[in-house]
Amino acid sequence: MNILVTGGVGFIGSALVRHLVANTQHRVVNLDKLTYAANPASLATVEGHPRYRFVEGDICERAQLISLLAEEDVDWVMHLAAESHVDRSIDGPGDFVRTNINGTFELLEAARAHWSRLPAARAATFRVHHVSTDEVYGDLPLDGSRFTEETPYAPSSPYSASKAASDHLARAWHRTYGLPVVVSNCSNNYGPRHFPEKLIPLTILNALHGEPLPVYGRGENVRDWLYVDDHARALELVVSRGEPGRTYNVGGGNERTNLAVVEAICDVLDRLVPSPDGPRRRLITFVSDRPGHDLRYAIDASRLETELGWLARETFETGIEKTVRWYLDNEAWWRPIREGRYRGERLGQLT
Repeated sequence: MNILVTGGVGFIGSALVRHLVANTQHRVVNLDKLTYAANPASLATVEGHPRYRFVEGDICERAQLISLLAEEDVDWVMHLAAESHVDRSIDGPGDFVRTNINGTFELLEAARAHWSRLPAARAATFRVHHVSTDEVYGDLPLDGSRFTEETPYAPSSPYSASKAASDHLARAWHRTYGLPVVVSNCSNNYGPRHFPEKLIPLTILNALHGEPLPVYGRGENVRDWLYVDDHARALELVVSRGEPGRTYNVGGGNERTNLAVVEAICDVLDRLVPSPDGPRRRLITFVSDRPGHDLRYAIDASRLETELGWLARETFETGIEKTVRWYLDNEAWWRPIREGRYRGERLGQLT
């Protein structure tokens, strides 16, 4: 298949691109605007590969999308391009509305125009895979409940509201126009090459440098952590075997409080690179909670597991070990970002 991946230079997108090139025979065209969180170094292993092409572009530009879909004779669209940092959405929601809502609309319309021109056999196998987040569901109490594909939407932040709107657009284009759309909603991803404004990479790098480890509130907020390579495998299954009009939740089954995550990272670093100043848990600093901070996320991924045969391979313990080791071994990737030499801006405080 010829696959168009949008946002394929970002964290999850680049993991998906690497997975598709390394583990399938599909051709991958990567369309990315190269905003601050896109790091081309994340795709060094696929540069020059005969089944890979990068195109710089904006999903809000429908003419470019239509042209690229035709030029590459695209069979599947995997839509990951999005603004995704909650704190940034609180400070400046306009970019989130433009990219996540308007951009998804333009992409759906371009895909619909392309699909309508395909021969019947090709049109029957064409797919648009809209990749979203569990944050659209709002939050859960501290009990055993989990988000299912039928959980009502109740977004809390400008980011999650913009993703909820894009999900509704994707499903509406399937129901109204018959566009063969599948949707997936994932829990918090982590792993190598994660931009260091997010909780896990920020904690790793701050701890390495003996700097404060900021934790919102008392660190009691719970997230279900999904290793990014497990997510990439799930995305391939959803686009290739998912049923149009259907939604698939993707979760790692690894619920941890934010404080427990930070403490686990400290303990792994203490074991691998002990600090002469003592255990790194001493660096944990509690800061004022952010507005509308969801208490708990937890995903029920049983539909994905039973219908498509997916299972997460990494536990939180194995995944966080791999992640910490990757940052220790790949200073050349994160050093320019850390020093503010990457796209001319400093990092935000925390996720």
